[in-house]
Amino acid sequence: MTTCPLVVAPPETTANVTFDKTMDDRIGEVMRRYPTRRAALLPVLWLCQERFGWISPGVISAVAERLGDSPAFVDGVVSFYTMYHTSPPARYVLQVCTTLSCSVCGGRELVEHLKAKLGVGFGEKTPDGSFQLVGVQCLGACGNAPVIQVNDDYYENLTPQRLDAMLDELREGR
Repeated sequence: MTTCPLVVAPPETTANVTFDKTMDDRIGEVMRRYPTRRAALLPVLWLCQERFGWISPGVISAVAERLGDSPAFVDGVVSFYTMYHTSPPARYVLQVCTTLSCSVCGGRELVEHLKAKLGVGFGEKTPDGSFQLVGVQCLGACGNAPVIQVNDDYYENLTPQRLDAMLDELREGR
């Protein structure tokens, strides 16, 4: 299995964020590709999430300062998009497509199976911090429904049996 667990900075290390030279250079490189600083906001946030594992209030302030925008504006963008984690995520974030295509192809059953197997609902993490369940609208793989995105990887044409095997592999680190 190629899905890697998320590496997440603890909240105490992201309370007051300053970008080191490497990160600042990467942000500058991204900004050069866009006509305005604000236009670079989404990819800069993505870089930050890649680096810290989530977008903390400290990251929001640092991004706002770097881009010359207000923390309130950056926070509004972060809270609008489901792709940004606003609290430390689990090692494996299971994004389950809940739209019609996946639902009629077995997605509803997968959701119920996942909730029962993991003992969590949407927006919750397992007590051991291994898995987090998130309901999302369309992952763009309708032809291979039902689909679940685990961190950055797609798993398509899922059945409860294939899902169980995938979860076991992730839990065991294979």
